[in-house]
Amino acid sequence: MDTVRLRLDVSYDGADFSGWAAQPARRTVAGVLTEAFTRLVGADTPLGLTVAGRTDAGVHATGQVCHVDLPAEAWEQLRASLLRRLAALMPPDARVRAVTEVPATFDARFSATFRRYEYRVADTPWGPEPLRRHDTLGWVRPLDLELLNAAAAGLLGEHDYAAYCKRKEHATTVRAITRLDWRRDPDGICVATVQADAFCQSMVRSLVGAMLAVGDGRRTPEWPATLLTMRERSSEVTVAPAHGLTLVAVGYPAQDEYATRAEATRRLRA
Repeated sequence: MDTVRLRLDVSYDGADFSGWAAQPARRTVAGVLTEAFTRLVGADTPLGLTVAGRTDAGVHATGQVCHVDLPAEAWEQLRASLLRRLAALMPPDARVRAVTEVPATFDARFSATFRRYEYRVADTPWGPEPLRRHDTLGWVRPLDLELLNAAAAGLLGEHDYAAYCKRKEHATTVRAITRLDWRRDPDGICVATVQADAFCQSMVRSLVGAMLAVGDGRRTPEWPATLLTMRERSSEVTVAPAHGLTLVAVGYPAQDEYATRAEATRRLRA
């Protein structure tokens, strides 16, 4: 059967989801997306749903990317209306914002060159604005932006981030962070931007937790980097709550480099 690969750009409010990955008896983003496609193409159609980043429970996304494979005949029938049909079938806290036909060499997970997250923190005495309470952490201590960025600088580059990861058997914890910085937006919110080739489970939230301890003066700016010598998860690091974290972008190479990038990533993660 001829199939067509489709790239889906997805956004969701993670508050009421148990993460991305499908789980029995739990509401997940992959679950509601699969259910919508099942109603369109039937339960017997294998979708091969593959995602760029499997976000944890409570984590949001404005720039998530996944791919599915549809029978060519079904795609021809749905091409003009698929986006609208998905909007009607999916719940209001998850949206497919774009559907793009891509070569079969595109792999949403392994072809990606980077994932970029943002973490929002309100250190105002009154906490987050009510309309942003689901995507912004309230922090009771004032944060020093200079200290936050000093801590971030020591975590940049390629390192073994075992101290900041939930280790999985036979999986590497070496990652390359290409961007890590903090800014204070006009509304006063402190926003951390973290970009890397890939992340371990809970890695971003662990990094944020360590940097917050520096930003409020409880730790020195050098402390987070000293943990990079550890080869197991550090009990000193507090994992920041999930709701402040949003996946905002996933990067990909030029179309003719999809397969090469995917092959290289598979070798690296093996």
